[in-house]
Amino acid sequence: MKLRMIASAVAALTLATALSGCGGSTEASATKVAADCKPASQFGTLKKGSLTVAVYEAPPYVTFKGNELGGVDGDILMGFAEKECLDITTVPAAAAAVIPTVQGGRADIATGGWWRSTARAEILALTEPIYTDQMVLISKDGLNKVTDLKGKKVGTVNGNVWVDDAKNYLGGDLQLYKAPVDLFQDLKSGRIDVGIDGFGEAHQNSNGLKVEVLEPDNAIKASLEPPQTCFPVTKDNAALVTALNSYVDGLRKDGSLEKIVTKNGFPASSINTGSARLIG
Repeated sequence: MKLRMIASAVAALTLATALSGCGGSTEASATKVAADCKPASQFGTLKKGSLTVAVYEAPPYVTFKGNELGGVDGDILMGFAEKECLDITTVPAAAAAVIPTVQGGRADIATGGWWRSTARAEILALTEPIYTDQMVLISKDGLNKVTDLKGKKVGTVNGNVWVDDAKNYLGGDLQLYKAPVDLFQDLKSGRIDVGIDGFGEAHQNSNGLKVEVLEPDNAIKASLEPPQTCFPVTKDNAALVTALNSYVDGLRKDGSLEKIVTKNGFPASSINTGSARLIG
């Protein structure tokens, strides 16, 4: 999904210094770091010895149970934290609140298939592309064109990068949901005709509905090129971005990234992201 979402701006908060404490989960750490562990990189985190991750439940992008992460992004971050001798501390949030949580300095990093977008790049530091996540339509009839949306009851999750374009095209007649689970419940019950979402989440939750990649159309800019996912990081932590880029590059080269994405339901081709770009 989703990545994907552009949260509304929040009041500016003073960021903590790189190694200071920060509000987060009070649960036990997900990993136990050996006393003689030597990190692969040097960077600061909000909480010393821990990577604080803003997260919402969004399979197959990310899942979490306490501070244990799963899904594509979760698998990557668990491996990264181990290599860097860090525990994971999760900060659960609603989907639209994840980006403001990082922007406000309450987490080091956002996870959940977030797309590289112009708006995000203005408020956060973004890693290089990790995998692509095509925009899709979910319906009983296999719709795949923007023109198919006219006259239909259409829904999507609030905060997605295509929301404004879809509103403009549909004249504001667009049902917005707080979470993907609500969108898919209304699709399955027939309360809406078409859902708009990302490839991964749609295939995970389609339950018999047809999922079709949306044909490129200038009316919805996110359809023109498959969005690239990334890890959004606090704006001033360039060293963490560099470390993440290096780690993901290593996974790509040794074949591990392909194994991670396919295990979680994405096609192997999704790791062929092309050059870094921003949407929106």
